[in-house]
Amino acid sequence: MIIETAPAKINFTLDTLFKRPDGYHEVEMIMSTIDLNDRLSFERRQDRRIVVEVEQNYVPTDSKNLAYRAAKLMTDTYHLEQGVTITLDKDIPVSAGLGGGSSDAAATLRGINRLFDLGCSMDELCQLAIQIGTDVPFCVQGHTAFCTGKGEHIQPLNKPPSAWVIVAKPDLGISSPDIFRTLNLEEEHEVYTQSCLQALETGDYERLCRSLSNRLEPISGEKHQEILKIKGNMLRSGADGAVMSGSGPTVYALAQKERQAKKVFNAVSGCCNEVYLVRLLG
Repeated sequence: MIIETAPAKINFTLDTLFKRPDGYHEVEMIMSTIDLNDRLSFERRQDRRIVVEVEQNYVPTDSKNLAYRAAKLMTDTYHLEQGVTITLDKDIPVSAGLGGGSSDAAATLRGINRLFDLGCSMDELCQLAIQIGTDVPFCVQGHTAFCTGKGEHIQPLNKPPSAWVIVAKPDLGISSPDIFRTLNLEEEHEVYTQSCLQALETGDYERLCRSLSNRLEPISGEKHQEILKIKGNMLRSGADGAVMSGSGPTVYALAQKERQAKKVFNAVSGCCNEVYLVRLLG
């Protein structure tokens, strides 16, 4: 049996530059991992089936599941003679903007690589990963990185300063394609990518907090006012910075002191059912 951990990711920044000929958006994203994890175990089968086992009945176990798709891609690409059973222990909220499905897919690529002794490099796994989803290449490598293109070009960055992360997912669903379709690329906006890069290079925590920015936040926030209310609540209760992750609906806040982080956590817990207090991994 092989076991892999699949950490959630957050966006320090997310910017969209233009629509590409392939239909994707050219993006610039600075992402980092946090200590909120799914866990996956992998076992060889005697037949060629791919079986995903998960307790939560709202998590699909067929080709709608990115871990299943990653396993299928690996077995097809490397002509594996045996299938695999994937047992998924899920803690990352689904459809949250935290990359849970992408991280599960990345863990599956790594896990099957180890299970069958394929000897794939990280670069080779990342080339497969982009066929599954735009966040998957980052999730293969993890840590903290500057991602460009569709998300497949990854530049590792310094580990961020130590901080607590308060993660709040409101009880609503957001369609990422709908948010991107609503995006007006001609509209002026402020995303502090360069400032964030410099903050990470120098380890400047205060500048990192000032640089948190997401071009999709105003769009998702206009459609779902609860997102902006949670962010405002976090800042009023003492967070050092707060921003929506991905296309939402999850909002997270940073706090350097534990007492401060618990105050933000308690304030948000009163208006949101899914709230987590974790650490930056990076």
